[in-house]
Amino acid sequence: MPIFRLIFYTHNKYVATFFTYIMLTHLIFLFIFCEMTKIINFRNLAIGKGRPLAFIAGPCVIENHESCLKLADKLKTIFQTKEIPFIFKASYDKANRTSVNSYRGPGIKEGIRILADIKKQLNLPILSDVHCKEDIPIVSEVLDVIQIPAFLCRQTDLILAAAKTGKPVNVKKGQFLSPWDMKSVVEKIRSTGNEQILLTERGTSFGYNNLVSDMRSLVIMRELGYPVIYDATHSVQLPGSRGNVSGGERNMVMPLARAAVATGCDGLFLEVHEFPEKALSDAATMLPVNDLPYLIDQLLEIHRIVQLA
Repeated sequence: MPIFRLIFYTHNKYVATFFTYIMLTHLIFLFIFCEMTKIINFRNLAIGKGRPLAFIAGPCVIENHESCLKLADKLKTIFQTKEIPFIFKASYDKANRTSVNSYRGPGIKEGIRILADIKKQLNLPILSDVHCKEDIPIVSEVLDVIQIPAFLCRQTDLILAAAKTGKPVNVKKGQFLSPWDMKSVVEKIRSTGNEQILLTERGTSFGYNNLVSDMRSLVIMRELGYPVIYDATHSVQLPGSRGNVSGGERNMVMPLARAAVATGCDGLFLEVHEFPEKALSDAATMLPVNDLPYLIDQLLEIHRIVQLA
């Protein structure tokens, strides 16, 4: 064999071996990473590890019984048609509004009654956020998922009280936290024996009145072993930018949602409204409900490709 052919053969053999090693290492990493990520099961839903992309959607706050029920019914139809997991969300009390004059919601008594009725009539899993531990015994009778708001994600007593219900707990990462700081939050929940944990990325403070989304956060938080959700509507907020209310960039919701699914999140959190410009809270960031089917189709196709990778 001529020397140049020998060199060529030897070179190709080692190149092939090298790339085989790289591919096997990558596959082993994906297998281990996938095995590490738990599946969260409740009702008839499963979120995480190789499961369909899940959606948490609904209005920012309950404005009244009729409009909330109507929107929930419309969302149920949209998601059932596409046969994808859906959790209805709505807040009964927005305790962290910018202004004391801003609408907060109907309060816990009326709000939970409305959510219970929606759950009964439409047979939907329900999520809402809690702001004090005293609410938890009341809301846990209705809610399927208890959400800890971003501003309260380090409040130990609140987190422990939510976790002790045994229900899934969705914790939004504070705008002031790094993704690896969520390890301590996870440990607090796990200390109660509850492994039903969802972690949500909702943007990081970037100077004054602005948030940015670092997609690396989704990867880093998922390495903690639990499904990760991307909040595409709160991530485009411009907090307090309009003085006594927050502004936002609704036009960025779809691009960021697509980016998050491409990165590999397990679910999307989207606040929607029939007429966002008339909404009593987060009017600048909520997505018109009629735009949702188009976005869902895009996200499902991206998720399908990511699952094949």
